[in-house]
Amino acid sequence: MTTAQPLDVQPTPLALLLLGREADPKSERGVECPGDLPAPSDPDLVERARAAKAKLGDKVFVLGHHYQRDEVIEFADVTGDSFKLARDAAARPDAEYIVFCGVHFMAESADILTGDEQQVILPDLAAGCSMADMATAEQVAECWDVLTEAGIAEQVVPVSYMNSSADIKAFTGKHGGTICTSSNAKRALDWAFEQGDPATSKVLFLPDQHLGRNTAVRDMGMSLDDCVVYNPHKPNGGLTVEQLRAAKMILWRGHCSVHGRFSLDSVNDVRARIPGVNVLVHPECKHEVVAAADQVGSTEYIIKALEAAPRGSKWAIGTELNLVRRLANRFAAEDKEIVFLDKTVCFCSTMNRIDLPHLVWTLESLAAGKLVNRIEVDHETASFAKLALERMLALP
Repeated sequence: MTTAQPLDVQPTPLALLLLGREADPKSERGVECPGDLPAPSDPDLVERARAAKAKLGDKVFVLGHHYQRDEVIEFADVTGDSFKLARDAAARPDAEYIVFCGVHFMAESADILTGDEQQVILPDLAAGCSMADMATAEQVAECWDVLTEAGIAEQVVPVSYMNSSADIKAFTGKHGGTICTSSNAKRALDWAFEQGDPATSKVLFLPDQHLGRNTAVRDMGMSLDDCVVYNPHKPNGGLTVEQLRAAKMILWRGHCSVHGRFSLDSVNDVRARIPGVNVLVHPECKHEVVAAADQVGSTEYIIKALEAAPRGSKWAIGTELNLVRRLANRFAAEDKEIVFLDKTVCFCSTMNRIDLPHLVWTLESLAAGKLVNRIEVDHETASFAKLALERMLALP
């Protein structure tokens, strides 16, 4: 009998990164938590979090993104989507510490919009965004070179989704573009096309192809043929000069790992299982999913739609599971049936890195006078990124 040899299996760099044990200098995400985390089984975690937060008092302001775990949301001073939270942070200039329970690009945006004396902290530096990682500064610079060689760069206005790194926001600001959210993407695109000749103007939409396509086709009346997808992993983005010149929307090949899971089969299946169900999805979903849905909107839109929904109504929601589950519990008393659109459970894995042990470690460290996990955007990057953000704030 042959003795089985042990497998020589080593974790990949990505696996280590997701575990928070390594750094990737080309990634929007960071590194491991440098301190000793309390055990998740510690029965005193909730009380420890309360005590540390109380000790810090007005010195700390805790932001909680809608996709966070309930155990984290409990300690948030405000909740919201990424841009709302960044603005909330800017509206609290007296808070010395801004603890952002979200992901890396959100904390960067908060640092850009808050005062120099304020310090933005991310409880786990490896809490990143796969979508934001799909567009690096080097890749986007190369794309701009391709557009320049095609003779169309002067006709192109970059529009970058809020879900992007500070580097991409800075590129957008430097090249005359604006940032958008899932709520105001149409207004941002209208503005971008007005910056030049409407007959020849083009938009480079970063980094989520689905939000760009859905906004252009569903909200602005363009055709799918008006859109091309630039793949940064192929020469010239996988496009010919003729394709680039003919397109109105040059969509970056990026997507949300959560919203990208929903399919047309998911929609058809839930309609078969729950007669009379209303399908409500986020615009980061694929175009065929958005086209088959009853309503489409941002995270804030989804919340408001369910608030206004009649008693006894049935809803299938295509967005992150933590939020869907929270909404289902919230509206159960009103006899509103709220289910996750897909049968497969899917949390945002990087958002879920922020858990109660990380939050407790962060708050206790700050209460002890130890600054940890500060997110700081360099001055030049911040200035151009802020320019792009301010253009968005000035949109009509």
